[in-house]
Amino acid sequence: MATVQPITQSSGPDIPRGMDLLDNPLLNKGTAFTQRERARFGLHGLLPPQVESLQEQVVRAYEAYQRKDDDLERHIYLRGLQDTNEVLFYKLLLAHIEEMTPLVYTPTVALACEQFSHIYRRPRGLFISYPLRDLIPELLRSRPNKDVDVIVVTDGERILGIGDQGAGGLGIPIGKLSLYTLIGGIRPERTLPIVLDVGTNNTERLNDPEYLGWRHERITGQAYFDFIDQFVQAVKQELPGTCLQWEDFATPHARPILNRYRDELLTFNDDIQGTAAVALGAALGAVKVTGKSLKDQQIVMLGAGSAGIGVADGLRAAMKGEGLSEQEARSRFWVIDKDGLLHSGRKDLTSEQGVYAQPERRVSGWARSSNGHIGLADVIGNIDATVLIGLSTVGGSFSETIVREMARKVERPIIFPLSNPTSKSEAKAEDLVRWTDGRALVASGSPFAPVSYRGRKIPIAQCNNVYIFPAMGLGVVACGARRVTESMMLAAARTLGANSPALKDPSASLLPPLTDVRRVAAEIAFAVGIEAQKDGVASKLTEDELRQRVVEAQWYPRYMP
Repeated sequence: MATVQPITQSSGPDIPRGMDLLDNPLLNKGTAFTQRERARFGLHGLLPPQVESLQEQVVRAYEAYQRKDDDLERHIYLRGLQDTNEVLFYKLLLAHIEEMTPLVYTPTVALACEQFSHIYRRPRGLFISYPLRDLIPELLRSRPNKDVDVIVVTDGERILGIGDQGAGGLGIPIGKLSLYTLIGGIRPERTLPIVLDVGTNNTERLNDPEYLGWRHERITGQAYFDFIDQFVQAVKQELPGTCLQWEDFATPHARPILNRYRDELLTFNDDIQGTAAVALGAALGAVKVTGKSLKDQQIVMLGAGSAGIGVADGLRAAMKGEGLSEQEARSRFWVIDKDGLLHSGRKDLTSEQGVYAQPERRVSGWARSSNGHIGLADVIGNIDATVLIGLSTVGGSFSETIVREMARKVERPIIFPLSNPTSKSEAKAEDLVRWTDGRALVASGSPFAPVSYRGRKIPIAQCNNVYIFPAMGLGVVACGARRVTESMMLAAARTLGANSPALKDPSASLLPPLTDVRRVAAEIAFAVGIEAQKDGVASKLTEDELRQRVVEAQWYPRYMP
């Protein structure tokens, strides 16, 4: 029988006692507090007498998780655990990373954002609403912890594939930052989720009596951009040197915001740059499996929003790195939006889309649909496409006819339906495998189970940004980067591609398993740090020094005395 230590009032500096300690998710150990700690911090009587190990707590937490009836309930349980005991939360996620990552992030986080006001339990992160726009520095000073390494911020307008969720969009930064810690090892107390609440145009939210956000139509135009600038200036004042990730901003805002501030602070847009990097990493692995090079590919892209153009930009930069000229690289892209193929005859293209406009003369003899547009089926029918990527959020748009036509002309078609959540995916993985007689190299945006086909199991890589943004955060923290450059993103993508299991086994997944993702994140972080030094945005370190900093920066969930 354990000896109970005598009760003492000494708790040491800056450490709360009793229930205040148990209510602190960063310090709480629950039943793992030792007898000595219970005596020191006034915990006797507040906890059951048995002292448990962290692993024993994980077993109990997993039992409770398994009793939940659906994915939203499991998400709520995990978020509640995070708000109670962060070490146990992350230790549980690590023990069941493949099972639980889709629950703390995509696809379940989409439903959690829709239901945010109904499942809200306790504060996490910051709400910066438009009516308080003149108090933003003060709001930032209200953050739970003084030192912050990474901020993820959204305005909630383009949440995954489900659109405007207003203040409920905060679920995305919360989920993303959980993965920064789980995979990148960023210390949980040094992360800060933020929602910029500029209203919502979602009538369902505005009419919901439980909606917790600012009940107002979205602020638009110059007033919106002025508000963003007030936020950025406050971040520069209060949190200089903190990495700021923009998340789920609508296409008219995402790239202008990135372009305006990318040279002013340490920042990147995950939808534009992170999506591009993970898609490029998966594509590099797939292309190597085919025995060809990236510069030889004909790439069809369905979706010309900020994410789609971002992926095209990443692939184009990599093609130029393989020796193509700018014009040669552009000529290999066939980008399609809701109004058809981007071509020089269209007058409705943004400057970013115009980069990928095919010369009209190149398609002058093509058949067109009744509305005069050149659609996806027309493009696939007229060219020998080798890569088909979807970021359209139009579920089922990669039809059987289109996929079979593509597969008729290429031995190993590379097909990436990247839209999420699952209901928005351009095709189901099982269909893609079946329609191509098992020849397709598939990566998806949402998780799909391995596909059984003619006696073999074909794993489906989830082309999830989780492979990039946590590693990017770890890299910039470890090397002390002052900016995020395009070459740092390319280095991340190339390192991810070099870790493709398909390079050793062509029937394996194009991307590493989540069980290996922390190791891969450390490799990517190192490559990012090397590139940051080459670009002159980080202080010079030897390779050994940089590797050591990466190791030291990668937090691991364990109880400290």
